[in-house]
Amino acid sequence: MSITLPRHPATRYVQPLREGGSLPAVVDTDAGGLYVAKFRGAGQGAKVLVAEIIAHGIATSIGLPVPELAIIDLPDRFGQSEPDPEIQDLLKASRGINIGLRYLDGAFNFDPVAAHEVVDGPFAAQLVWFDAFITNPDRTARNPNLMVWQRKPWLIDHGAALYMHYDWPSVTEERVATPFPLTKQHVLLLRSGDIEAAGHAAVAALKDDVLGAIIDSVPDELLMDPVTGDESPDAATARARYVSYLSRRRDASPTFVAAAVEARDALRASPSQPYPARR
Repeated sequence: MSITLPRHPATRYVQPLREGGSLPAVVDTDAGGLYVAKFRGAGQGAKVLVAEIIAHGIATSIGLPVPELAIIDLPDRFGQSEPDPEIQDLLKASRGINIGLRYLDGAFNFDPVAAHEVVDGPFAAQLVWFDAFITNPDRTARNPNLMVWQRKPWLIDHGAALYMHYDWPSVTEERVATPFPLTKQHVLLLRSGDIEAAGHAAVAALKDDVLGAIIDSVPDELLMDPVTGDESPDAATARARYVSYLSRRRDASPTFVAAAVEARDALRASPSQPYPARR
């Protein structure tokens, strides 16, 4: 199988989105419409974009709702009329390939207090598994990274996931199979249904060829970015390392599923706590 991401030239910088460390923004594109773009020139670098593409591919493969993802090309003169020098510097450092998620017009932030209106047990279980699999720290009550659009939850912002790729030498077999500790803080853990069943279904969907296709969809320019890209000698070696990690992590699913079930059951047995305010 193969995955081909749509590719659109950016035509207009519409507005910055001040949430998040990667300084995303709404941009208009030639024939593609509006996207929430993330820029390779932001302080966190190209690996954030790599994580976004991989997480998006995994979510799509197991049936989780994510906005359409596209490669966004920034032409050399893009954004030169922007008056903010910080934005000017960001765009100048991001010429070429970036990524964008389809802008969901009219979407609003997910409210954990009203979760029952848009989230059921199977979805919550599936999301708990997904975030444990990709080691995503950003799905807490303070920062759920979920939007509600057309009365349906949508996953956004996975740039902090897969943080092992910042230190490949530390990725031992033991670490690959380690339960994800932040599952205990997952915004939907309490509402999750059968996490074991969700894990079985996800593992069945993420065959080696699927994982390979997801990694192949990452452009070489991001994977081997000269500033913050992979330190592998070439793109093929970098891709093989990601596929190896993800396949081993998938095979360790029973370990982190058991930890998630234990954390959920402990949470249900504890006195209820109010949700903290979203930051």
